Amino acid sequence: MRFAVWLWLIGFCVAVPCRVFPTASGFERALPGRSFSFPRDHGSHPRFQTEWWYYTGHLRSQGGKTFGYQLTFFRRALRPGRPSGESRWAIDSVYFAHFALTDEKAKDFMFRERISRGALGQAGAATGRLHVWIGDWSLRAEGAAHLLEAGSPTMGIRLRLVPTKPPVVNGINGVSRKAEGEGNASYYYSMTRMNTQGDLVLNGKDMKVTGVSWMDHEFGSNQLQEYQVGWDWFSLQLENNTELMLYLIRDRSGKPDPYSSGTLTFPDGSSHHLSLEEFDVRALETWKSRKTGARYPSGWRIRVPLWKIDLTVRPTVPHQELDPRQSTRIPYWEGSVHVRGRYGKSPVSGVGYVELTGYARPMNRI
Repeated sequence: MRFAVWLWLIGFCVAVPCRVFPTASGFERALPGRSFSFPRDHGSHPRFQTEWWYYTGHLRSQGGKTFGYQLTFFRRALRPGRPSGESRWAIDSVYFAHFALTDEKAKDFMFRERISRGALGQAGAATGRLHVWIGDWSLRAEGAAHLLEAGSPTMGIRLRLVPTKPPVVNGINGVSRKAEGEGNASYYYSMTRMNTQGDLVLNGKDMKVTGVSWMDHEFGSNQLQEYQVGWDWFSLQLENNTELMLYLIRDRSGKPDPYSSGTLTFPDGSSHHLSLEEFDVRALETWKSRKTGARYPSGWRIRVPLWKIDLTVRPTVPHQELDPRQSTRIPYWEGSVHVRGRYGKSPVSGVGYVELTGYARPMNRI
């Protein structure tokens, strides 16, 4: 579950009159029973209003330096479909991208962003195949591999990701519910473990890196409700070849919404849907941003009693807050984390990413 796109939609309406955005009327909704087909479903789904491709990962250089990275592409349709023969100047979607890099040893966090209206091929997303781009930032498929490229000559990535497990469809009966009511859901799948290698550029210096990545792809037209003020999202990759995804949607009182859920993925690629009753997340500390004054949870204890999972999750760097002034104008925290704990009777460690939204500015006050 990646919700930063909703911050963008709200933030963009601050700068642009919201009447230019249609409601979900005319767009398809995420309903139970969809059959996914890959690699076709890696591509864009223009019949749905909102879509995003989210990559996060942990990289290690040949010299032993470690990094976390996030690369996200978002698509927001302005209308349901483009009439045939329409001018290439016409705009039917807005695209934007966030790229962040965490230098874990130097305790440094860097962020870049792009936004485009997609006219004249400046940005786009192909259907039926993986190819999304904004200028020279892109992600595309090469066989089973995903190729990522983003950044600048002073800070960037060129990575090749190869999945080691098949896509995992999150939710029940093909849909990930977010709130009460038909269609308040998304189609959401994850590629939970992707072997990664390529180049990372930092301060103009090119270095070879290897590591592991996680990919989320989500699309829908109606999801969140006005009373839902924020969310905490976790993707954890454990050294025993197990992965855990959880999201907690918070209401006005700070309590998790009943539609919060997760997925536990096993070494053989099979998975189990986790309802809110099956896991527990407790914040251990907080961190206050000097830029925005927002106070975020910083460190968590996560338990999944049925599988005897008990984990402590801590940020590699506290200050991994994104301040996307060009695109969303809504700050959120997203960063790399380390994991320690127990799985059954055995100690376990791992890496992951956490996203925290609604702390700098609750959604129902925007």
